[in-house]
Formats: sequence, structure tokens, C-alpha cells
Amino acid sequence: MKIAIFGSGGVGGYFGGRLAQAGQDVTFIARGAHLAAVTESGLRVDSIGGDFAVHPARATDSPQSMGHVDLVILATKAWQLDSAIEQMKPLVGAGTMILPLLNGMEHMDVLLAAFGREHVLGGLCRLSAFVAAAGHIRHVGIPPFITFGELDNSKSARVGSLREMFSALNGITVDVPADINVAMWEKFVFISGTSGVGAFTRQPIGEFRANPETRTMLFNAMNETAAVARARGIPLSESFVSDTMKRIDTIQPDVMASMQKDMMEGRPSELNEQTGAVIRMGRAVGVPTPTHEAIYAKLLPLENKARRL
Repeated sequence: MKIAIFGSGGVGGYFGGRLAQAGQDVTFIARGAHLAAVTESGLRVDSIGGDFAVHPARATDSPQSMGHVDLVILATKAWQLDSAIEQMKPLVGAGTMILPLLNGMEHMDVLLAAFGREHVLGGLCRLSAFVAAAGHIRHVGIPPFITFGELDNSKSARVGSLREMFSALNGITVDVPADINVAMWEKFVFISGTSGVGAFTRQPIGEFRANPETRTMLFNAMNETAAVARARGIPLSESFVSDTMKRIDTIQPDVMASMQKDMMEGRPSELNEQTGAVIRMGRAVGVPTPTHEAIYAKLLPLENKARRL
């Protein structure tokens, strides 16, 4: 399968690296020092599941030079989506699948408007990984998990082929859920809550889940997002947030969400696409989101500073 990894940071670098290691035809779309390092020295991945390297590794900053591909794994930051769509267009032929692994939910509408259901799958992953240096990915927490499916939840040959490809990678849990839309919202409930509270407290997950006040903030934030999902017709179970809190208690205590890391290091973040998105979608369906609004109000000045607004 001819695969383009669009967004070669922690998520794209890890999954793309595992696919390339397994012999798939993978090209990383990258730029700057990261591109130079991958091109010259390959991709190095330090992982809790075992370190590995891909050398040589194919990488380019010119998607149009690749022609059409079978699969685009889209793993950029959510705020980079509009730019990514324009650059992706030369990659998309009649049979191309687009598998988004972005944080958020609003990106799905944007992708569908640009490419249509004939190309866009639902998808998500769980992984704590980041770029440690140019050409070097560190996977530091959360066993790798990936799930995907047709947006109408039909069984298709192309989803079956992806399942077979990813299932051949040892150590990665692969799932095709009964309802991919429910699965994506479940991830969004989790990530918007942990990202927002993590950035608000500037603490790793082990610290803010142990503090009664910030634990309550996290529970309330996730409940608000779950209520938005249900108001939009997504049948989340009534116990989902309580069950998710139990899962959060099992996560390595030093884990931080990528949005939180970006904010703490003064970089542009996904604040608008996560916390802001919950607020916007809540207003659209008449669901109050006071916890997210409080988080957003505190963090927006930091976001604006990072973007020099």
C-alpha cells in the first residue's frame, strides 16, 4: 500500500515508522530540520514498546511530487487543517483513503466538505508521543491504539484492508468499532477534558487527577462534552464519564496531553479546536459548558501570546 504520512510528529512519526518498519511503502511529509534529519539519517523512535529506527526513510516537503496514494494518514495539529487540505489534494486519487488521527471533532466536517465520504474515514488513536529532536520521536506513554471505520458504520473491503495492515504490527491494538462516531466522541470527551485541565493546572495527569478540586474540574469538563455529544444525537452511555475517570486513574502519572505541552512551552496549541470547539458546539445545541468557558478564558491570553495576536 502506498502511504503518505501527512504530519510526521509524534503520532504520524510513530505509526508511519511502524508501517515503514513492516515494509509498507511509506513517505513522510515533513519540513525543515525534521525533514532533513529523516532524509539523511532516517527516523528514530524510542518507545515504551521497544526502540526502533527506519533507515533509509522516504520523506518530502512536496506532496505533489508523490502522485496519488492509497492512504493518507493525517496527523497534523488540528489548527493546521486548512493548510493541510490544500497540500493534500495532489495525493488524492479515485481510490485514496484519508484516515484522520487529529484531536477534536470539527475537522470531520471540514474534511468531508473538501473530499467527501468516498475518501474520508473516521479514525482516532491513543498514544503519548512527541518529537524529541529532528528525526527523533519519543513514545513515552499509553500503549498504542488505533481505531477507524466508515462513517456510516458499513463493513467495507477498504476498512478490512486497513485492519489487516495495522493488525500485523506487534504491540498495537487495532479496532473497528460498531459505531466510529461514538468512538470519536468518546476520545473527544477524554482529550478535551484532560488537555484543558492539564493546561489550566500546568500539571501532569497524575497530579491533577489526585487533587480533589481539579479532579472535579476534569469530571465536570468531560460531563459537559458528553452532554454536547448526546444533544447532537451521539448515544454515549450514561456511565461513560465515570468509566473514563477510572481509566484515567490507570494512566502513567507523568503523561501530559499535546495541547498542554504546546501551551506550557509557548507554542500555538489546539485550544480553539478542543476547548473552544466544545463551547461552540454547546451553544449550537443549547448545552451550557461553564467549565470549558472558565478554562478557555484563562488560557486564551497565553494562546494569543503564542500566536502573537
